[in-house]
Amino acid sequence: MGDAFRSLTDRVRAEADPAEYERLVALAREDTPAARDELASVLAESQRPLWAREVAAFALGSAGDRRSFETLIFMLNYRDPVRCATAAHALARLRDPRTARAAAALATNELRTGYALHAVRLLTALRAPESVPTLISVLQRLLMGPVHYWPIAEACVQGLGALGDRRAVAVLGAAAEHHRLSPFAKAALARIPAQQGRARRRPVRPNRCP
Repeated sequence: MGDAFRSLTDRVRAEADPAEYERLVALAREDTPAARDELASVLAESQRPLWAREVAAFALGSAGDRRSFETLIFMLNYRDPVRCATAAHALARLRDPRTARAAAALATNELRTGYALHAVRLLTALRAPESVPTLISVLQRLLMGPVHYWPIAEACVQGLGALGDRRAVAVLGAAAEHHRLSPFAKAALARIPAQQGRARRRPVRPNRCP
């Protein structure tokens, strides 16, 4: 399952029931249709503790099983940044077409701005049609607002640089005027091509006389 799964299981071990912990970890590592059905049943039972739902959702998401989608989106917007990061990791591998829209909705929710960091990073990783407009919108709002949420603004700047879309040039220029964002914004601008989508001109052929 990789380092991310080992980090998750190490983190939740202390709060987990030992027997149920061993069962769920074994199911996650088994990665068979029957094992995934058992993990999905954990998500369907509302009384299950959060640690169990997190293990099950991460395993299913990493396996591309869309039954994990709702739980992972819930955790992407959770108050614990570590759980947000775990959810983002699994969502990037889930490849559910709903993910980008949901991440964009979380990132642009002004009441949850402080929890938007991993949604912003996920949008960058997804490179979806929603990614650039959402990051531009969030960064513009942060630059104009009284509270800038610098880590999230920085993630937007770096994400826009990685995506390399010229639509971001104006907002990155504005970000470069802020001392804390200036080096990141200038680096992002340097990654954006001078021109995009330029059509290739066909060579002009001389007219032939009849």
